[in-house]
Amino acid sequence: MKLLHNLFLVSVLLLSTFIPTSAIAAKLNINTANADLIATTLTGIGVSKAKAIVDYRVSHGKFKSIQDLENVDGIGLKTVEKNKDKMTL
Repeated sequence: MKLLHNLFLVSVLLLSTFIPTSAIAAKLNINTANADLIATTLTGIGVSKAKAIVDYRVSHGKFKSIQDLENVDGIGLKTVEKNKDKMTL
């Protein structure tokens, strides 16, 4: 049993070496996420900007592209670029 456990641990360690963490982690859906999730997931987005994203989405409808986030007051190109790999529609 201990040998099986050790083999399992070695397998997990080996696999984690070859699989990037971005492939494991789920992406944030900017069309469905609430402000708290947006604020805790995205870099450079605090609670107030996250609420602005949700408010914009409620007023204008779903985002059609990740780049549409630039239309939200306080969200610029640099912020979108930093986070584009963490988001989906």
